[in-house]
Amino acid sequence: MEVRFGANPNDVKHYTTDRLRNDFLIQGLFKPGEVKLVYSQIDRIITGSVCPIKPITLEAGAELRAKYFLERREMGIINIGPKGVVKVDGVSYELDTRDGLYIGMGSKEIIFESQDGKNPAKFYFNSAPAHKTYPTVLIKPENCARVELGSLEESNHRVITKYILPGQVESCQLVMGMTSLKPGSVWNTMPCHTHDRRMEVYLYFDLPENAVVFHYMGEPQETRHIVIRNEEAVISPSWSIHSASGTRAYSFIWGMVGENQDFDDMDAVAMKDLR
Repeated sequence: MEVRFGANPNDVKHYTTDRLRNDFLIQGLFKPGEVKLVYSQIDRIITGSVCPIKPITLEAGAELRAKYFLERREMGIINIGPKGVVKVDGVSYELDTRDGLYIGMGSKEIIFESQDGKNPAKFYFNSAPAHKTYPTVLIKPENCARVELGSLEESNHRVITKYILPGQVESCQLVMGMTSLKPGSVWNTMPCHTHDRRMEVYLYFDLPENAVVFHYMGEPQETRHIVIRNEEAVISPSWSIHSASGTRAYSFIWGMVGENQDFDDMDAVAMKDLR
């Protein structure tokens, strides 16, 4: 498990491109037959991927000092690849493309499988510390709350699908969902905002090999960017904006953890105040 440390905005504004990428960009996800885990000390979120050729059991690792991965944690999973199965303490959950799964604290054995090992599933997950156990829930996107925002004229016509949030799928602190841009739109979360009570991780996908996304981060008056390619993720501290423009439309999975679960608790940034 790779460990990333916290970040002070007074320091980050002096970072080089390489330092920004080393501290915030997550690469190497979805390698067939492998588990990728990145532990961020920003709100203790773990970002991970599993791409199983044959069944893979998730282990806690020495970094968690736990008997099993979810001894003190909860987890949200979204499959962005072909059909697969997640077994939780002997109960099997089939996840088709874009299906999700919430797993509550205390689940001991988690096994990831692909329906076809030659065309493996791509399980992406966020995990956060938890204080009580909520039920494990299979999540179908068609049953989730959806919001359509933006317009083609503003290049930000998009659909937000909320997978894990209060009143739909209960969790301790994890809030998770997916945003997909309509063809011809390239901007997300602009006008931008911060939410000082929660940090966030974005996974960008649905991009062809020759396309990129420019992810914008930093304090509103000290913005920076990171160039991101298909199936790469980025860690966004609570003090940072988190917006992007792409060379074409794309999708991204967002996962938030922190002080509260209020999706609309945002501190808006006026366009005139951006630098």
